[in-house]
Amino acid sequence: MRIAKPMLLITTPIGLAIGLYEGWRLAGGLVFIMGALMLVIAAAFGSVIYTIRKERAEEEARKKAAESQSPAPPGAEV
Repeated sequence: MRIAKPMLLITTPIGLAIGLYEGWRLAGGLVFIMGALMLVIAAAFGSVIYTIRKERAEEEARKKAAESQSPAPPGAEV
């Protein structure tokens, strides 16, 4: 995983660029539709990631608020 993640982060955009170039050579203007599809997929991934991070932050904030409001257990020094 230590090697695979950086390789994927580098090779994926390069592969997409090469694919769009080859698509331009084969189909011309249809590459714009493929590019639009990639942008829609990227936006969908981005919105999912944003939602997950937002919900995780809200959950952590609720946990901190609950910990600060809970009384100390009996016998604990404050």
